[in-house]
Amino acid sequence: MTGTLVLAGTPIGDTEDAPPRLAAELLAADVIAAEDTRRLRRLTTALGVHTTGRVVSYFEGNESARTPELADALEGGARVLLVTDAGMPSVSDPGYRLVAAAVERGVKVTAVPGPSAVLTALAVSGLPVDRFCFEGFLPRKAGERTGRLKEVADERRTLVYFEAPHRLADTLAAMAEVFGADRRAAVCRELTKTYEEVRRGPLEELAGWAADGVRGEITIVVEGAPEPGPGDLAPEELVRRVRVREEAGERRKEAIAGVAAEAGVPKREVFDAVVAAKNAERGDSRSGK
Repeated sequence: MTGTLVLAGTPIGDTEDAPPRLAAELLAADVIAAEDTRRLRRLTTALGVHTTGRVVSYFEGNESARTPELADALEGGARVLLVTDAGMPSVSDPGYRLVAAAVERGVKVTAVPGPSAVLTALAVSGLPVDRFCFEGFLPRKAGERTGRLKEVADERRTLVYFEAPHRLADTLAAMAEVFGADRRAAVCRELTKTYEEVRRGPLEELAGWAADGVRGEITIVVEGAPEPGPGDLAPEELVRRVRVREEAGERRKEAIAGVAAEAGVPKREVFDAVVAAKNAERGDSRSGK
């Protein structure tokens, strides 16, 4: 029989937040793969756990090389526990490669749910949480960072990022430039730790605050892009709305007039968008696309 891979969530700050099952899994593991073995020792000491399984390091630098070894152990029947420095493995932490290898070999993968910096920051941010997307760490180079931000400049969902403290000011300034200086955000620092701090405000204001230097683990929550107002709809959206009305039984002339009225734009603008879309479709048809 094959073994089991257990992804264990660990505290993001306060060790008292450790899930009750974590101690039991630490005791039961044949192999414990830890992002930092020293942090693992501190965690087991805090939990009063004396592990008997083999402890190996598993971090960004050796993840690719060590994955086959751990996958072999799993296939041989071992119970492998994966822990990272904080939060859930695989979420901007080592783990994805091992999970993929385990799944490929038909090994059971389960998890010990635990604290999450992403969800904790969302919950305390004061920003909408009904829909969100996690973007992880942005690229370190300024040009690549700006490019990544531009990709989600029109994203309506709340955005969540991790960032290093020494890059925070530059990142917030880049966000203010791409998303708009007045876009609301929250910088969550040292969540659940002694010096926990949540700063809320417009991106430009937060960038000015961070310019003086910030320490600790950082999670940034940014408000999604606002819904387009009158006159802000793209031609493709105008065409889509006309087609919806036509499918509902309206004549094209009526549909165009109705869309123009609700979008706050001249009828000519909607008409031109519909004609351009029709011409584009004809061109694609002639070219065989």
